Order: sequence, then structure tokens, then C-alpha cells
Amino acid sequence: MKPYNILIVEDHPFQRMYLQHLLSELGEFDLECAQDGNEALQRLQQRDFDFVLTDLLMPGMDGVQFIQHLAGLRRKPDLAIMSAASRRMLMAASLVAKNLGVEVIGLISKPVSPSALRSVTEQLRRKHDSAAQAAAPVTEFDHQTLLQALNDRAFQAWFQPKKSLHNGRIVAAEALVRWMHPEQGVLLPSSFLPALKTFGLEERLLWLMLKQAMDAQARWREQGYDIPVSINLPTHLLNSHDLADRLLEFVLHHQGIPGKLCFELMESSTPEDISNFYAGACRLRIKGFGLSQDDFGQGYSSYLNLVSAPFTELKIDRALVQGCHQNENMASALASIVALGRKLGLTVVAEGVETAQELALLRKIDCHQAQGFLISHAVSSDQFQQLLNLDGAATFY
Repeated sequence: MKPYNILIVEDHPFQRMYLQHLLSELGEFDLECAQDGNEALQRLQQRDFDFVLTDLLMPGMDGVQFIQHLAGLRRKPDLAIMSAASRRMLMAASLVAKNLGVEVIGLISKPVSPSALRSVTEQLRRKHDSAAQAAAPVTEFDHQTLLQALNDRAFQAWFQPKKSLHNGRIVAAEALVRWMHPEQGVLLPSSFLPALKTFGLEERLLWLMLKQAMDAQARWREQGYDIPVSINLPTHLLNSHDLADRLLEFVLHHQGIPGKLCFELMESSTPEDISNFYAGACRLRIKGFGLSQDDFGQGYSSYLNLVSAPFTELKIDRALVQGCHQNENMASALASIVALGRKLGLTVVAEGVETAQELALLRKIDCHQAQGFLISHAVSSDQFQQLLNLDGAATFY
């Protein structure tokens, strides 16, 4: 595999040499340097880079202005921001990038330590490895193709474990959809969910995922494992006033247990009227289902929704988890959210956990559960069974 192309943007000559030396020690990278934002933009127009490491406080074009220019590139590189400024300043700059569509994979305080840079390069490798595995030709799926895949049950529920931060055991799972495409292999949701939404097929997918989740639970139960499963529910489906009734009827018909199923209200859509949100949430709980506020900390989710709707679970968005151990403000916010969730009697789950340091902080602030790549990717129901079998002997402590 060819080395990653990395551009270092740093105005101090000694710091440029130091960063080059550190990166050369961490792997085979194709390294280039620029002394300011203008030179960096010239290089980015001449060739593509996988990753840019930029200072924030630079003379002339500062780091924020440079990030704004990055957003206009045809191919946006991943970004890490470094600075001697406060962590709050770094966080603010990262929000500029994220809202402009530039992915930030690291915030590094100066002086830059080898361990901080190693963490960023490891995340870069993980991201590109995952992207390579998921790579598939860009395809516009038509209505008939999607219907056929639904009818053939080519969409499959895979399961990502949630582990207890108290004892390290698997205590629940989230069902995540994968398309077993006959030509393109395993497709991730980002490649087909937009088309399903366009053709109004999200509810068809919901029934399919629910049935497969209950079938998996039944198999695990036969082996002595009683595992609750969470299923994503697009929030706009709550516009259907009888959805809760139909879900309960379906679950009972297939010998499912409502109390072992939790619906995660997704951020990707909103109901036509806020009353539909509250009515749907109440009726799902009345029917005995669990209810999770997904992606707390972004978009539609809010403290008002959290304290007003009858949730049983709070899922903290990965954007608040990643790098939390390096950011005192983020750690304080996480501790407050966890404390609020516990006071409200909710199970608090942190998603997107990728490092042992993040996990240690979550355990320190008494978060209940965690899920993410550090623990396991989503796997098939049979592979999840194997994880359950190994769970007694192997934990992530």
C-alpha cells in the first residue's frame, strides 16, 4: 500500500523539522512542509494530500482562515490542528472545520508530544483501512433493486456490542444494517440509506431489522444469553400515529419481548410536528419498549427533549467522546451529561469509543456502558454469539 501523503503547515523552522522527524519515526509517510497557509494552499492545488497537520496561530493567514480555504478543495484532506492556545480554542477551530465538511481526526496541544502524534496517525490508519474495506463503486440504486433486496432479505442486521463499564461484560447490542450485495459485497448504510429514504422504504427496513433482531435474540437465549437489542428508528416515522400499535403487534406475533427491544430515535430526520415526537415516544414506552435518545449533543436532541420524553437510555454522540481525555472542557461536559442521565434514571451509553484513554475517562465519570471500535465493530449474529461465548474469559480491561 502506498504511503499516506501528509502536509505539515508550521511557520517555525525548528518545529517543522521536529514534526518531520517525529512522523518519519512513526511510519512510512510521504511528507511535505509549508511555512504558512498560502504556501500550503498552493501545494494542495498541485496535488492531493491524505492528511494535513496545521498550526492554529500563524502570521498572515491564520489557521482558521486556512481551514476555511480547505473547505473549497475538490478533495478535502483529513485534518489535525495543533496549537499552544487553549483547548477551547482548538475545539472551536475544529467545529469550524467540521461544519465546513472537513474531517478533524486530532487536536494537539503544543509542545507536540510523540504520543499525541502517534494517536493521530493511528486514527488516520484506522480510518483509511475502514474506508478501503467499505469502498465500492458509486451506484444509484433504483426502486426495484431496493425492493428486491428487501424481499430477498439481502439487508442483514449486524450487531455491535455494548459493554458494561462496571465489569467489562457484554450487556446489550445495537442492530446495524448491512447489505449483502451480490456484486459489490458488504455495503455500509451510507451507501444505500439515502436511496431507501428517497423511495420511502425506511419502514420496510425497520420491520426487517426488527424481525432479524428478535430471531438473533431467540438464538442467543437458547445458549443462555438474554441480550437486549437497540434498533434505529428514523424519527419522522413517528408521524404515523399507529406505529407503536403495529410494532407491538408485530413483536408479539413473532414471540419477541418488548422490554428487551429499545428503539433509538435517530438524528437523521424530524417529525412534521413536535407533538408527533412526544406522542410517539410516550406510546412506544406505554407498549413496553425501551427508548433511547440517540446522538445526544447534536442536532435535534436537546435537554428539553431528554427531560420531557420518557427515555430509558441516553446515547452520547461520538463527537463528544473522541479525544475527551485531552480536553478538560469536553471531559467536564461529559461528566455533567452522565450525571444528568443517571439522575434521570437513564442507562448512559457512550458511542464511538476508540482509545483506552477515552474508555478510562468514561469509567472514571461513572458512565454505564460503551460501544465503539475499541470494543468491536458490528458483526453478524453468529459472530456476536462467539463474542458472547468469549466474554466470560476476555474483557477489555
